[in-house]
Amino acid sequence: MRILYAIQGTGNGHLTRALDIIPALQQHGEVDLLVSGCQVDLPLPYPVKYRLNGMSFIFGKNGGVDFYKTVAQANSRSFYREIRQLPVKDYDLVVSDFEPISSWACLLAKKHCVGLSNQVAVLNPHVPKPKEVDPMGKFILKNYAPTTAQYGFHFARFDDSIFTPIIRKQVRELEVSNQGHYTVYLPAYDDHKIINKLTRFKKIEWQVFSKHNKQPLRHENVSVQPIQNDRFLQSMASSAGVLCAAGFGTPSEVLYLQKKLLVVPMKNQFEQACNAAALHYLGVPTLKNLKKKHLPRIQDWLEHGQPLEVHYPDETDALVQRIVQENTSPKIFKV
Repeated sequence: MRILYAIQGTGNGHLTRALDIIPALQQHGEVDLLVSGCQVDLPLPYPVKYRLNGMSFIFGKNGGVDFYKTVAQANSRSFYREIRQLPVKDYDLVVSDFEPISSWACLLAKKHCVGLSNQVAVLNPHVPKPKEVDPMGKFILKNYAPTTAQYGFHFARFDDSIFTPIIRKQVRELEVSNQGHYTVYLPAYDDHKIINKLTRFKKIEWQVFSKHNKQPLRHENVSVQPIQNDRFLQSMASSAGVLCAAGFGTPSEVLYLQKKLLVVPMKNQFEQACNAAALHYLGVPTLKNLKKKHLPRIQDWLEHGQPLEVHYPDETDALVQRIVQENTSPKIFKV
């Protein structure tokens, strides 16, 4: 069987999940990989057949998506060309982890496409939602990478079609300790803004991992270093807690490692607002932003925050087997 596995390259959660999904798919056939997006931080230890521009959201430095840069890098002609040229009909199974080129190529070719992502789950009606209504954000999330079958990941099994997070083997094998520092990953914030806020907590050692700085630096009790997978995982596994955005991959790994967690969802990002709502429902504290008025809540978390107990068994092989069994029989395409 020929399988196309297409991965969204913006952010690290899609790529880290792929590290376990790829070998599981390879048990069922020949797997070709597609990665699209322009903010890829984590290299895959597998050959990638298709590296495409796709359509990326560019992280800004003020807590959200930089819409100017996002629009500036978008190329509708290139996007349409990549869709038309992708030979999805050559594959017996197409799996898309919120990857738009493969999804739209299947839509135009009337080809069955399996959605496998956290984004699929947050649209489920049984999942906690933010209080503020965002119809445009919901519309974008629903239509960015349309699929004909959906298997979602979330922090808890809110529905039968939702599965607990895939925790990569590298994280499951980490030695967990508490050396007292706090790990920080807020890619949509400027490093200086993060430093300005965190240096106010004088007794805390902060280890910040940055998308914006290529050289390590230190200011008082805050160290900043570029993102490097092994260093980040070691920092997280030996931390007292983690302050991060409300994506899916990193918070899932923090919860699995039994570390206390505080999330700051990116502005104007409906998926992160939904993730923050789900985490809040489960008992994880959230911050709207890093403004001065919210700093007492960080202090309260430092003093009183507790890890959330979760159970994330390794079900990757069983899930992939289910996807293959349920999606390789003849399908009737429905728009």
